[in-house]
This record gives sequence, structure tokens and C-alpha cells, in this order.
Amino acid sequence: MTDYTSEDAKMANTPLVIHGQYVKDLSFEAPNVPTIFQEIQHAPTVSIHVDIETRELEHNTFEVTLSYQIKSMIEDKVAFILELMYAAVASVNVPQEHVQPMVMIEVPRLLFPFTRSIVAEISRDSGFPPLIMAPIDFVSRYSQQLEKREHVAA
Repeated sequence: MTDYTSEDAKMANTPLVIHGQYVKDLSFEAPNVPTIFQEIQHAPTVSIHVDIETRELEHNTFEVTLSYQIKSMIEDKVAFILELMYAAVASVNVPQEHVQPMVMIEVPRLLFPFTRSIVAEISRDSGFPPLIMAPIDFVSRYSQQLEKREHVAA
């Protein structure tokens, strides 16, 4: 295993260090191509499901993965299905009570522009209009997860 803690001493004072980012999984299906292109009269209906997964690799070093399941429909036909898992290895140098918010909010916030670009390029390069995802409010997502945990624990 790579030792992420042997960074420069200067990095030890940095609250968040992204060591690397990468595509873990990418799948694109367009089952009704090319006939679906003739049926595009209006904007497709698009559903996007986003999930955040974290895994501690070493003390305060995490792999954070943004997972997307995207389905684009034109009337009752599938235009395309795109699945993407994009991850980063990040070290968090903050007090323990701030580690989870950094991992669940700040790291995904930094990864989002890259995932947004990948989704737009894949959809465009496949002959569809580029799918430009709206920004995601990771603070609200984190707050909702905390509320769900508290509700389940109660």
C-alpha cells in the first residue's frame, strides 16, 4: 500500500490534500441508436442518481467515490444509460469532528467539475446533446444523511 502520510512537511499543515483522482468505472449504453436520433423532438427526460462512498485507507486518508447512475429517456424509449464511478484519494488534516464533513462535502465538491465534464463529453461524443449537470449541494446532502442517521438511531 502506498504511504500517503510521507508527503512534504508543508502538506501536513494543509487541511485537505488530493493525492490523485481517477475513473473507477464507466459504462455507457445507447440501446436504441441510431433510430432514437430521429425521435428527438423535445428535450429528453433525464434521471440522475448520485451517491458518495468513502473508505479509509490510512489514518485520515480516504478514497472518496462519486457514483452516478444516469438514464435519459425520449418518450418511452431509452436514449442512453450512463454509469460513472469517479474517485480520489485525499488526506484530511483537521480536528476529528471535521473529518466527515471534509470527506463528504469538500472532496465531492472538488471532484464534481471533473465528473460533470466526463458526463457532458460522453453524452456529446455519443451523438446526443451534451448533458450538463446542475451543481450539487453537497452540504444539503450531508445534512440529510445526518438527519436520516439520527432518525434511525432514535
